[in-house]
Amino acid sequence: MTKIIITGSKGRMGQALLACAARIPEIEVVGAVDQGDDLGRVIAQAEVVIDFSFHNATLGVAELCARNKKAVVIGTTGHSADEKARIVALQTQIPMVMATNFSTGVNTLFWLTRKAAEILGPGFDLEVVEMHHRLKQDAPSGTATTLLEILADVRQLQLAEALRHGRHGIVGERTPNEIGIHALRGGDVVGDHTVIFANNGERIELTHKASSRDTFANGALRAAQWVVRQKPGRYDMQDVLGLK
Repeated sequence: MTKIIITGSKGRMGQALLACAARIPEIEVVGAVDQGDDLGRVIAQAEVVIDFSFHNATLGVAELCARNKKAVVIGTTGHSADEKARIVALQTQIPMVMATNFSTGVNTLFWLTRKAAEILGPGFDLEVVEMHHRLKQDAPSGTATTLLEILADVRQLQLAEALRHGRHGIVGERTPNEIGIHALRGGDVVGDHTVIFANNGERIELTHKASSRDTFANGALRAAQWVVRQKPGRYDMQDVLGLK
């Protein structure tokens, strides 16, 4: 039995986590925490905290986990560079899973994207398109950012220099060392991501479309069960799924 606390429990992902956890006999939710609640009052009861609160709350959650020697699964995105660095620094004290997407399918997309970029080589132009619901606050999505990082790593490019966030006006011909990112927002779209490899005469597209948050919730719960058995360190879903 893995005892977990869910932070951000009243949000869309928090509600999905609670519903999915109720269907897994090996998991016990010992705390559901949201804005205004005191995580410190219940953290002693848990083995691991799953954080889907908000990026500016995650550092405090992770620091509390470190002080109490509890594992943490982090699903928030949009952290500043300083926030992320301070969170990652806690990996010497506790095991943590940080992932921009907990879906098994999306993590397969990450793996396929790397392999495709390696096989196809520099002759293919790289573009990423993502779409989410109208309420999403950060852009591009964390998942899209991971895809961009994979592409830049394979091409040995500095991502900040290679990125083109949409295009407007007379921007000139596309350069071989740019990676396009296009963030769409509307309706109740859970999450669509497409990686495009385009060359003269042919185009390859890798697409993942999520229709339910349960895919993310079940992945995060799987990560929670896995991380409590690990040594202190920073892990991701590729580790959880054995894809490394």
